[in-house]
Amino acid sequence: MTVDSVPSRSGAITFKGKPMTLLGPELRAGDPAPQFALTGSDLAPVNLEILLDDGKRAALLIVVPSLDTSVCSLESQKFNARLGELPAGVRAAVVSMDLPFAQARWCGAQSDIKLEMLSDYRDRSFGTNYGLVIGELGLLARAIVVIGKDKNVAYVQIVPEVTGEPDYDAALKAAAAAA
Repeated sequence: MTVDSVPSRSGAITFKGKPMTLLGPELRAGDPAPQFALTGSDLAPVNLEILLDDGKRAALLIVVPSLDTSVCSLESQKFNARLGELPAGVRAAVVSMDLPFAQARWCGAQSDIKLEMLSDYRDRSFGTNYGLVIGELGLLARAIVVIGKDKNVAYVQIVPEVTGEPDYDAALKAAAAAA
């Protein structure tokens, strides 16, 4: 897929008040979850089937631009602190363009991180297929994606201002419902 063939949504979000373009389709709850190739902390590939444990689990994906920023770090810490609110049938992971080494460094600087870290650095297939690449920045938008065991998107929340935080309660409720 070339950049020219990727749909774009101008002004879909803002970054510090400036309109930004999201690359890729606009996904909605009920849509089939697109395939992707993410990279785990051990550098192993993680695709949709692996993420969902072949339909045995749902997934809460906490999509952030970079763990090296204060809002992304805070958001990830807040979700990590609330993991106990999720049923056992939900796999929770942070997805960013950060290299797995940077994600590991961030985890090591925190205390007791249980969230899984997944990186979209290799081919940006997650960001592009889920419509979350910020064209002007080459980073992922701040978003929450819940994928049900049935491989359908159960919930999508794209935070309108990149420097804002998501609705934690709505995201956790959606993830629990998808389990």
